[in-house]
Formats: sequence, structure tokens, C-alpha cells
Amino acid sequence: MTDTNPLARSFIGLYDTVRRLRGPGGCPWDIEQTPESLRETLIEESYETVEAITEGDATHVREELGDVFLNAVMLSYMYEQKGLFTVSDVLAEVTEKLIRRHPHVFGETEGFDGPSSDGRTKTAESVLSQWETIKQTVEGRSGDSILSDVSRGLPALERAKKLQKRASKHGFDWPSVTDVWPKLEEELGELKKAIHEGNHESVEDELGDLLFSVVNVARHLGVDPGVALTATNAKFTGRFTYVEKEMKKAGIPMDGAHLKEMDRLWDEAKKGEKS
Repeated sequence: MTDTNPLARSFIGLYDTVRRLRGPGGCPWDIEQTPESLRETLIEESYETVEAITEGDATHVREELGDVFLNAVMLSYMYEQKGLFTVSDVLAEVTEKLIRRHPHVFGETEGFDGPSSDGRTKTAESVLSQWETIKQTVEGRSGDSILSDVSRGLPALERAKKLQKRASKHGFDWPSVTDVWPKLEEELGELKKAIHEGNHESVEDELGDLLFSVVNVARHLGVDPGVALTATNAKFTGRFTYVEKEMKKAGIPMDGAHLKEMDRLWDEAKKGEKS
């Protein structure tokens, strides 16, 4: 790598900065951090990146991706300090994995003799199928179940989607979204019954089933439930903020006694979105 390569220069600059922060005479806060303490930060920065992408703000996306890179390099360097692996090892391993799982681009993968190893992989669907086959047959990551490698650390909504997608690849799925509706109605009925009976444990159980069915509907419609919910959260925030501002301007307190006024302003905010 030379100074004429801006990509190499930028990455080495980030690495050297992290090493300085974590080294003697560095930042006390950075030195105190551990992989465990940065788990939440990594998730938070990832979600902030998703939010910036959803907003379509390229400048904000660039900033948030930088924070994700920072966390990835910082975490990798912590393990490098422990002598367990290096930042270079992390980059080399993911590069090797990408090449191994794309024989249709980079050539034959040793130990893989699938139908797409001869270059016939032409669709995104066939590429994903090949990816899973290589993970299981070449890398030996099949586990005790086809669901074994769906991370338990994922947010519940994302994990539900991935579990369903994995089962679907093996034929365990509703034929179409039309077939999911009766299940959704069934789960809603069971939730109402549990609420009527006043059994909190059953309510929690049935509510989970209902949410799982909603994720199924989203998946069949080609909608990412997490992205959809994020957009709804943003929409709710915008409308509620409008209500707050107008209520304050009118000198009306935000409380249950003034719900009618708040509903009227909520409808105003909705109309404003469409105009």
C-alpha cells in the first residue's frame, strides 16, 4: 500500500487513530472500553445508518457509515490487543468468504460441486441458494437444524423474518399472502380471548403469535417489516410533534382531558403530509 492509494491511506489512518486512542497516553474513555461495552453502540450506529439511508440523506449516510466502520475497527483492534486475531485477519477472512461463496464470479470453490459452480448462476435467487449450500456443505455450518445459524442476537422482528425465510427455503411456507390472512385472523381472535380471560401470560404468548403472523404477511408482500415499522415510527413522531407544537401555541395542556383537540390536530398533520 502506498500514499497514492486514497482507500489504503484512509483505512490506515483510521486504524492508526484507533491504535493511538487505545494506546499509552490515549483517551481514558476509549482505553476503558471492552467488546462487551461496545455491543449497544454497534447496534445503535447500525440503526442510525439504516435511518439515514431511509431518509435518503447521502451526507448523513456517509457520516453514519463512518461510525459503523469506527466501531468495527475498534472492536477488531481490541481483540488484536489481546493477541486473539488482528484487524488484518478480519478483513482477510471476510474477503476469502466472499470469494468462496461466489464461484460464479471468481471460479470454482474447493469442495463445492453444485449446479452453479459451472457458471450457470444467473438469478439473485439461485445465488442465495448457492450461498446457503456452500455454508452448509463446504464450511460445515449446518448445525443441528436449518434454523441453527439464525442469530439469537438479532432484534425479535428481524429474527422472525429470517426464521420464516429460512423455513420457506425448505418448503415450509404458506403458498401466498391470501393463505396467511385466516392465520392472522385466528391469532387476533386468540389474543382477544386471552385478554377477555385476563391471563397476562397467555396475552403475551398470543400477542407474540400475532406479531409473527404480521411478519409473515409482510414477507409475502415483499415488505421488510423493520423498514416499514421504522417509517411508521418516523411518521408518528412527525405528527405528534405537530400536535405538541400547536397545543403549546394554543395554550392547551397535553392530557387526556383534551384528546378531542389533539385528535383534530393529528388529522391536520395527516392532511399536511398529503398536500
